[in-house]
Amino acid sequence: MENLYKTVEVKMLPVLPLKNLVALPKSIIPVVVGRDISIKAVEYALEHGKEVFVTAQKSMDIEHPAKKDLFEIGTKATILQSAVLPNNSIKILIEGNCRAKINKFVEADKKHRFFMAEIVDLLPVPLEDNIENKALWRNIFDLFTEYVRLNEKVPEDILNILSGIQDFDYLMDTVAVQIPLNFQARQEFLETIDLKKRALKLSLLLENELEVLRAEKNIRKRVQRQIEKNQKDYYLHEQMRAIQRELGRDDYQQEINELREKAKKLKLPAQAQEKVDSELKRLESMQPTSPEASVSRNYVDWLLSVPWHQATKDDISFEQAQKILDSSHAGMKKVKDRIIEFLAAKKFAGAKLKKSPIICLVGPPGVGKTSLAISIAQSLGRKLVRISLGGMRDEAEIRGHRRTYIGAMPGKIIQAMKTAKVLNPVIVLDEIDKMATDFRGDPASALLEVLDPEQNREFTDYFLEVGYDLSKVMFITTANVADNIPYPLLDRMELIYLSGYTQQEKLEIAKKFLLPKLFQEYAFKPEQIRIDDDIIKSILEEYVKEAGVRQLERVLATILRKSIQELLDNKKLKIVNVTAEKLEKWLGSVKFKKPDKRFEEKIGVVTGLAWTEVGGDLLEVEIAVMKGKGALTITGQLGEVMQESAQAAMTYIRSRSKDLGLKEDFYSELDIHIHVPEGAIPKDGPSAGITMATALASALSKVPVYKDIAMTGEVTLQGRVLPVGGLKEKLLAAIRNDIKKVFVPKDNFNDIKEFITELDDSLELVYVDNMDTVLSGALTKFPIERKEEKKKNKKSNKNSKVVNKPDNKKKRK
Repeated sequence: MENLYKTVEVKMLPVLPLKNLVALPKSIIPVVVGRDISIKAVEYALEHGKEVFVTAQKSMDIEHPAKKDLFEIGTKATILQSAVLPNNSIKILIEGNCRAKINKFVEADKKHRFFMAEIVDLLPVPLEDNIENKALWRNIFDLFTEYVRLNEKVPEDILNILSGIQDFDYLMDTVAVQIPLNFQARQEFLETIDLKKRALKLSLLLENELEVLRAEKNIRKRVQRQIEKNQKDYYLHEQMRAIQRELGRDDYQQEINELREKAKKLKLPAQAQEKVDSELKRLESMQPTSPEASVSRNYVDWLLSVPWHQATKDDISFEQAQKILDSSHAGMKKVKDRIIEFLAAKKFAGAKLKKSPIICLVGPPGVGKTSLAISIAQSLGRKLVRISLGGMRDEAEIRGHRRTYIGAMPGKIIQAMKTAKVLNPVIVLDEIDKMATDFRGDPASALLEVLDPEQNREFTDYFLEVGYDLSKVMFITTANVADNIPYPLLDRMELIYLSGYTQQEKLEIAKKFLLPKLFQEYAFKPEQIRIDDDIIKSILEEYVKEAGVRQLERVLATILRKSIQELLDNKKLKIVNVTAEKLEKWLGSVKFKKPDKRFEEKIGVVTGLAWTEVGGDLLEVEIAVMKGKGALTITGQLGEVMQESAQAAMTYIRSRSKDLGLKEDFYSELDIHIHVPEGAIPKDGPSAGITMATALASALSKVPVYKDIAMTGEVTLQGRVLPVGGLKEKLLAAIRNDIKKVFVPKDNFNDIKEFITELDDSLELVYVDNMDTVLSGALTKFPIERKEEKKKNKKSNKNSKVVNKPDNKKKRK
């Protein structure tokens, strides 16, 4: 704080604190006073000479300032006008008189709730009349003159006023008032008492403002030139438009301009923008009715209609996703866990996780693969588009047609993106295992790029001819059999197998999902019909035979329609009770009967287990042995693999003929016939190997097979039992048909462990790794003689080659 000033007068004045506002001497400013402390100060000043000390707060955030929150140096001002506003605040007009300083605060009486202070005027010592000070003022005047000429808001009359004033203090404050200074700069200028320092500071402030004004002037000139150019372009365009209007092409040009504007708003990638600009230039030079113009216009429309930047935000809520998945599908733990895993990874990694999973749902018809994909899209909050690949045989269906062809259009993938209108939809590729191949190409090979996360960032459609990003799309494919999918395509997908439902699961699905859905569809009230669990179980056992629930839904719909008809025919009837008699009346006779139970052990008849597209089933193998010349006959419409399994089983029996108590050349004197019933149904696969071997051993050794057992597994020439697939469906079929014991390959133990909780406790599983174990558990007498028993028999002088098992019947009971 300078000491080059003189004190003239000391006064007691009310203090008016201002927020973010500094009042300079020689300035007239309006102020709206709303705080109680300020209103009281203004009212006091109006009653006592209208003088007030105006100072700024150090912080504008303080609503009730203390003494320490105010600047000591401010401005002694006079209130020129005052008016009370409707909200009880006061609007005043103040004129700054001179700089002043708070000498000390004085306590006001209790009724005055504002600051009173002893105020000292700060009048600067006048400058000497010398050349240096004159040059300093002339420099300020010249700078201010240029400032006035560049700033249209400052009237030029002020220059005439300033030229006739000799008071240096007054001149500088007047100039400073005209400059838009910020709060800090204005307070610093107010606190600068020494005239010379204040003049230098003012010169610097003027220089800075002039730099800004010069820059603004240059910008205005450039803008003006651009405006003139735009006006010129507008004039020329109007002339062109008039010419085109005369030629009848006005609307055509307007459409082109609209397409160009749309392309700019979409902010297309550089490659796509280049294509659009090129095609629009071509369009301008074409006749609107020409075929080439139609092709180009269609191409531009497609480029502008597919999404390039729009995306939906994933709804990362585990609870909501789990609730949606559980409400629409029962079971299916694996696929639900996979979706929750993706949500967890997306929430953890955020935008860094750029790849979306590519999932293939494999399972029999009717288990809910497609509807599950729809639920996945709902749980993620994404849009869904479904593409059916069944019967597709043209590569152009995936990649699109080249534009040279008449009627060319993009492939199904780009069409799906246009339909979704976002970059990250869920696209369901349905029935991916049913694509075909012919001279038009291989659509499965075209999908290799689509379903490869490393390649689909730049997927190229033959029609668009520009790279398109598919990396954010979640692809979900569905298939009934994974074996029909080419391996390179299969390798790009994460396989999740959906097995058939158990009878109990189907019962729960019927009660919780199918019936409520049908009630809503037919506007049927649940209390109008009574369907007991036993009736639904009868339907499952006698009228539907499937892994899913599609047929079950149709049967239940039939029952509801029949019930509605009965209610309409009998107005007095309030509730329809579905009984077994009505079931037979409405649905006809039983369509599927359980295989007749064997009430006794038979020789040469063994029950196997088979996997079908509609779930598991029983497969009986019958062996007939007759005198002959060594012929082996295989019937039942068996495939090549199954016929080879029969030959392998026969070779194994021949290699163990001595242990089975058979002649070494027994096969040369016998004809053997292997038959699998239901000959109209094609059958194939290696899993009936141990079934055939057991049936052969039983038929040749004349030892019966237990009546309530079944088995599955591949057999080798040495009698080893190898693992097979479809265990869940096969075991569920065994449970449905009251099988008590099933022999399964030992190497399938881990596979069965995943779903063993879904099996009935009454089913006994026997894990086997060789045929000896199978024969010992399946035949009522064990025909194979072990080496230890041979030694024992030799010592006892017994020549029997077949050693019977202990009384297995008693043991099993």
